[in-house]
Amino acid sequence: MFKYSLLFVAVLCCSLFIQSCSNDDLSNNNLDIYLLIGQSNMAGRAPISGSDLDTLQNVYLFTGVADNEWEKAANPLNKYSTIRKDISMQKLGPGYHFAKTMIENNASKTIGLVVNAKGGTSIAEWAPNGDFYNEAVKQTKAALEFGELKGIVWHQGESDASKYDSYTPKIIALIEALRADFNLPELPVVVGQLSEDKVKRIDFNEMILQLPDEIEHVGVATSEGTSTIDSTHFDAASQKLLGTRYAIKMQELIQKD
Repeated sequence: MFKYSLLFVAVLCCSLFIQSCSNDDLSNNNLDIYLLIGQSNMAGRAPISGSDLDTLQNVYLFTGVADNEWEKAANPLNKYSTIRKDISMQKLGPGYHFAKTMIENNASKTIGLVVNAKGGTSIAEWAPNGDFYNEAVKQTKAALEFGELKGIVWHQGESDASKYDSYTPKIIALIEALRADFNLPELPVVVGQLSEDKVKRIDFNEMILQLPDEIEHVGVATSEGTSTIDSTHFDAASQKLLGTRYAIKMQELIQKD
């Protein structure tokens, strides 16, 4: 009984610590803000353990709650998505190690993450002016009171792998619409490849790899060397690897621009 009481106190203290950090003064409009959207691998389905349970230093997560808009970023990052599935499904995605790598490579920055993903969604459901698109834009514009949008991270495609030949114009239309809505025509966007545990995704991944030739200021985080927990969802080690690759590509685009 005593053991469980101590556990409850520890969890409560951790929760209070995270919430108290949300009251930090972020009113100087100094956040580098990144929008993270897509389907289940962006929301995260990998187990959270070890150091991935920690809060990230100089990284804040947008809550969307008035007067309490930010808290120190801790997994699961998709907890405040306005379109997500049940909270129990939200686990480790690429966003945590994306932000961790971005900060490690530029400790003078403070990052704000807007994570608004939903598992099982197709590219058609993310079409400009659709519900998912509008929610992502609404959340981001609210976050922009505290900083500047620096880039978008997109991971989606498992629902469209067999329709890869029609995907390119749809993702280009999505990127162009987002850039227009934020009035940032050269906004960096990094997209990710899928797991190749299923052969049908190979052609999709090749198509994604060609995307930077079709639209400027776009990079690709490759899935080479990754593995999954169920032939679709990346395991924890692979989510860490992908997150790092997203950050490296984002930094390359920012430096180039």
